[in-house]
Amino acid sequence: MKTKRKICFVTGSRAEYGLLYSLIKEIQNDSDFQLQITATGMHLSSDFGLTYKQIEADGFQIDFKIDIDLSSDTAVGITKSMGLGVIGFADAFEVLKPDIIIVLGDRFEILSAVQAALIAKIPVAHLCGGDVTEGAFDESIRHAITKMSHLHFVSNQDSANRVLQMGENPEHIFKVGNPGLDYIRTAKLMTRKELEESLDFKFKEKNILVTFHPVTLDSESAKDQFVELLKALDSLGNNVGIIITKPNADNDGKSIIKLIDEYVEKNVQARAFTSLGQLRYLSTMAQIDAVVGNSSSGLMEAPSFKKPTVNIGDRQKGRLQSQSILNSPPRANEIEKTIKQAFEKDCSHTTNPYGDGHTSVKIKNHLKEIDDFKALLRKPFFELRK
Repeated sequence: MKTKRKICFVTGSRAEYGLLYSLIKEIQNDSDFQLQITATGMHLSSDFGLTYKQIEADGFQIDFKIDIDLSSDTAVGITKSMGLGVIGFADAFEVLKPDIIIVLGDRFEILSAVQAALIAKIPVAHLCGGDVTEGAFDESIRHAITKMSHLHFVSNQDSANRVLQMGENPEHIFKVGNPGLDYIRTAKLMTRKELEESLDFKFKEKNILVTFHPVTLDSESAKDQFVELLKALDSLGNNVGIIITKPNADNDGKSIIKLIDEYVEKNVQARAFTSLGQLRYLSTMAQIDAVVGNSSSGLMEAPSFKKPTVNIGDRQKGRLQSQSILNSPPRANEIEKTIKQAFEKDCSHTTNPYGDGHTSVKIKNHLKEIDDFKALLRKPFFELRK
């Protein structure tokens, strides 16, 4: 009897889990593989909604939980959390002994997991490497993960070119698209009425979905930029409904959360959520008139709904953009003006540059084609020929 190969997913945030969901399901349903899941970061924090419960509610077993203590959002606190992550993943991988781990993106807890895997001689498959986000140190983390990874499942050709430029073997770079689009293609989204009941929110004539994360490399603080965004929201008046999702666990994230809570308390047309979950988040995106903020979801998922995005500041600078994206500096008057432009923008002919919603099966098939994951561990630097 053929031994099932153990595929271990690492997830530390609600957003990343939502992107991985369809691929996790593909692996779970394939008889050649044994699914493993390690949960860490925001999933285990009450401040961020204990979202590991959503993973379990979706029918997945969490094989190892790694608490990295996200009580502090200072540079010192996050650095210590990274250290706890390396220690925790060392223990997890010793127990689980996966044949390969799968990680997505660029968060600091994912870097901890990949560091531990490197020393444990466990191959790494990295999703969404090669992207560019100039306004956050996530970019450096993402590129560091690329150099410690062995298989690269990228979302577009520009990213594939960057991974190749970093000296990775072109035979191990696969342009597959963004896995989050698979869920959009297959999920039965909630109706507007169902959403209103679930969110305790009455949609207005115009509505926006706001997600703003800390910007870690800008000279202007995340708090100052978010204050500008709130001023712009004030100028829209009470006839625009506002749904806000709270930020990730990054430097100064708690200051933004405090501002959100204060704003919602004073504005009856606004509601805020620690975590909407993938189904409610995407269902909301399908119902609103514009996505506003600096989240990657505005660039990657919103175009599939043919919705305009007001992308604020430099956090996502450098990412591939569809014609539905409107960029705005973090100034109240500019943000207000751009939101009003978004309300008038025709996005009916938008094409999403991040794939066709069949990413997960492509990744699974590439994994099945590799007979020996361990053979990936030795990887010479691939020199570009001039």
